[in-house]
This record gives sequence, C-alpha cells and structure tokens, in this order.
Amino acid sequence: MHADLIPAPRTLGSASGGVRLTARSRLHADEGTEGVGHWLLTVLREATGLPLREGRELDDTDGDGIELRLDPRLGPEEYRLVSDASGVLVEGGGAAGVFWGAQTLRQLLGPEAYRRAPAARDRVWSVPYVTVEDAPRFRWRGLMLDVARHFLPKDGVLRYLDLMAAHKLNVLHLHLTDDQGWRVEIKRYPRLTEVGAWRARTKFGHRASPLWEDKPHGGYYTQDDLREIVAYAARRHITVVPEIDVPGHSQAAIAAYPELGNTDVVDTASLGVWDTWGVNKNVLAPTDHTLRFYEGVFEELLELFPADVAPFSAFVHIGGDECPKDQWRESAAARARMRELGLADEDALQSWFVRHFDNWLTARGRRLIGWDEILQGGSRTEGRAPVGSDEEEGAKRPLDEEGRQGNRAPGGEAAQFSLAPGAAVSSWRGYAGGIAAARMGHDVVMCPEQQVYLDHRQDGGPDEPVPIGWVRTLEDVFRFEPVPPELTADEARHVLGAQANVWTEVMEDRERVDYQTFPRLAAFAEVVWSRLPAPAERDFGDFERRMTAHYARLDALGVGYRPPSGPRPWQRRPGVLGRPIEGAPPNV
Repeated sequence: MHADLIPAPRTLGSASGGVRLTARSRLHADEGTEGVGHWLLTVLREATGLPLREGRELDDTDGDGIELRLDPRLGPEEYRLVSDASGVLVEGGGAAGVFWGAQTLRQLLGPEAYRRAPAARDRVWSVPYVTVEDAPRFRWRGLMLDVARHFLPKDGVLRYLDLMAAHKLNVLHLHLTDDQGWRVEIKRYPRLTEVGAWRARTKFGHRASPLWEDKPHGGYYTQDDLREIVAYAARRHITVVPEIDVPGHSQAAIAAYPELGNTDVVDTASLGVWDTWGVNKNVLAPTDHTLRFYEGVFEELLELFPADVAPFSAFVHIGGDECPKDQWRESAAARARMRELGLADEDALQSWFVRHFDNWLTARGRRLIGWDEILQGGSRTEGRAPVGSDEEEGAKRPLDEEGRQGNRAPGGEAAQFSLAPGAAVSSWRGYAGGIAAARMGHDVVMCPEQQVYLDHRQDGGPDEPVPIGWVRTLEDVFRFEPVPPELTADEARHVLGAQANVWTEVMEDRERVDYQTFPRLAAFAEVVWSRLPAPAERDFGDFERRMTAHYARLDALGVGYRPPSGPRPWQRRPGVLGRPIEGAPPNV
C-alpha cells in the first residue's frame, strides 16, 4: 500500500513494521506548523474516531505519535516524512511543505482515512515504516473551474479545494464571468448579480443541439462567500486567482448595464444573459465609461483577493481572449476611438484595452495574467471551449498551409502595446503562445487545449456522455509535458507550471464536473508535481497500478469519477449532442 502514492514522491524507502495510532496517540505541531496540525487533527479524528490529542514531541512519546515541524534546510514546499519506531515525523521547509507531507501521511493510512466518520469500529490504523523525501517540480499546479457557464455553489468550490489539496495542487483559477453569467457580487454595481447572474434557459449539449433546459439557471458568490473561499484555500496552501473576462465574453455584464456595449450598432437594452454556447459578438465598447466601470469592479475584487495571502495571490486574470471585432468595425464610436489613439486596426484596439488594465493592476502592486491572445490582441475568433465556435462566430482569418486559422504573431501591429514586465500568459491554444511569451521574458502557465482541457472526451466509445473535442485518455494526460523542448533553459524558467481547465458548458451539475475531471486530474497532478521522465518513457503501467488504490480514495471522498471500464449507466447522456473531433490533436 505504501508504494501507491499519487503523485509519486521523489524518493521513498520502506522497512517492515509500522506506527500504530491508538487512543493514546498524540500530535505535536511545532511553531509555524499549527495550521497544518489543526487540519490534520480534524481530518484524522473524523476518519479514525481516535481522540488524537495535542501532545509532546516524539522524544517524549511511546512511538505512536505524530510530530510536525519546520526544517529551514528544505525548500518552501519540500518535505520529509519519516515513520519508524519513534513515531511519525513530518518536516517541511515551510508550512506548505509540512502540509503536503501531511497529505502523504493521509494516503499512507489508507482510503478509509478520507472518510468523515469511521467506517469500521475495529479498524487498525497504522502508518508503514517509510522515509519519503519529496518536492514539487512546478510552483504553479493549477485547476481552472468555469463557474460562469454552469454555477457551482460555494460548498462545491470548497469541496474542490479539498480535492485539489489531496492531489498537492496549489492554484485554483476561478472563471467568474462570461456571456452566460456573472458570479461575483460587486456592491457598487448591483445589477451585475441581480440581472447578470441569471439566464432564462440553457442549451443542453453542444450549441447545435436542439435540446434546452427550460428553467432559469444562475447564482453568484457574495463577497463574504469569496472571502471564505480565499481563506479556506489559504489554509490548504492554495491560491485563488479570480478571472473577470474583458473585453469579450461580456454579454452578461452588458445585459445588466447596456451602456457597456456598442450601443450605436446594437440594441444592447434588448440583450439578456446568453443562453447558448460559442463566441459571442456582443463585446465591451472601448469607452472611458467602460474603463471606469471595470476599474470599479477590479477595485472591489482586489479587496476580496488580497495580494499577500499566498504565493500567487498578486495575480488577477483578465481573460482577453476570443473578442470578435465585428461590432468595433461597424461602430462609429469605436472607429473614432481608434483614430484618437492612433491605432492601426481593431486588434490594436484590443491590445490597448488589455494594456490599460495591465498598467492599472501594475500600479496597485498586482500582476495581470490573461489568455495567450493578450500577446497579439486576441485576433482569433473561433471557440476556446470545445463546444465549438469554429464555424460561424466572428470574423475569420485565412487558413494557413496546415488548415488552421492563422494567428497574428507577436511583434505585429497589435503588439505595439507591449505587456508590463510582470504580466503572465495562460497558453491555451497550444504551446506556441507560451513559447512566444517565455521568449519575451513573460511568465507562462501551460494549459494547451489539445492536452489538458478536461471537458474533452475521455474515450471514443458511443457511451461517452456529450462527447466534446479530442479523445484525451488518462494515459494521454499522464504523458503531458508542460515544458516544450523548443525553450532554452533560461526561457524554460519562465514556465511557472501548468493548469488543467474545466469548461462547464456541457457539465450541468457537480456529478458531470466530477466525471470529466477525475481520474484525469490525478494524472495531471503527478505531471506537475513529480519529476517524471520524458513522456514516451513514463511508466503508465505503474501509474495504473497505483490508481487502483487511488480509486478507493476517490470513492471514500465521494467523487463521481469515470471508471476505467467506462461510464456507469447514470453517467451517460444518451441523445445529447456533443461535438467530437476525430484523430489526434495537433501539436501546436
């Protein structure tokens, strides 16, 4: 059992025997580890039923205790776990390292350690004798949850923070706004949630599906909800990075405040929150009023997401992707703004928009992060999410020689507004945006849709629910490599890490989110934590063997994952149209 750890540690040694936890066992949290000690006591008391009182250092115990302490010789997230005849000792270079060591300790106790109450009265709780030395490969080990397309209530977000912590993931990117919903309370603009948080009905399946869910859908997080989420995450050494999407993906905001849209070309007062999927042509107007409005939004957001809570807390995601330029081309006001600013085209106008908030955030000690279009003004207008958007929305660029739509390379006209040095890029359209950003000296989070978009289908079989995109199996995710070989060693240092993205257009509830996310998130967690060989050399057979134990952990946690044999009957969605893409995804 003790060799079934996920993610795999750097080194693991074992011996015969184990530390048995009993009613006499105690836990001592040394200075600087008290928060971890409180968390570990709580989860172990619930699962084991043992009192596990706070106690003394291991030297003063009978070999059945647990001690947590700092070791400044270790890195901030590095840990060492030793269980032997003297008890269990978890040391970390910082509280985060101790916490990840405590997660390993929980795995060593077996799947029942993940339950909220004892499942058996006569259970013997034993930690095998081991020595584990471990540290993460990447600093940014992220999960993006799209709570705009389908709202995930607060308790669901807290649950996912616990699931992330169990897999040693440390960044939750919350996609809080989109055409289909606005999910954060902004007190100076109450209509954003009074109107923008609710839609009358919802497309069921891909946007070409004839099916509708004819009932209102929505919800939002109050400011106190978000403060709770941030604090809950920080106790688990997870950073929450909020995303407010501008200037595209904004119909929910325009429905609430019509003056934010391009009123000279569309009757924005007639717009509602969008009820279907794809890329929407209703984008923000490039006016001073729009800038001031969103500065007000970000002012409240910065208070909810303080910069000093966790390692990446200074980041604010502004989207910046998939902004069709149709309305700007038709708008006399937008064209006048371009002339006033001396801009060559609408792509440059988007770059100006992004750079405004880049400067605004930088002046307040924060760092902008956006989708890779921020490098060139977001020239591509087909869909980000695999529910489509590559047929009819937006103005199209000509196909290149490989049949893909061309993207404006960094350094063209739209690049005249260079990003601030601290700005970072989420590389979603492939590796190319991340490579370009790293070579320009910007930090990068790799999240290529071809590899780690977890809304893509997990199998090519007919029973896969609402099949979207390319087949991305558990093994495919396990073989994902975040650092492209084109980068030099100096350039590769700009790769902060990677992120798996969960877009929820076709995930109408928590069960669907679980199904699409797991078990692939476990493979992703190993990729970003463990120092694995090159993708082709990785031992997937060993990972599958370790997953046997891990499925039992997920069962104890109540995760509705996709079983290796395929979806269970209630996980299927027969007759609901998806949009599968055949063949292997391009390596771009």
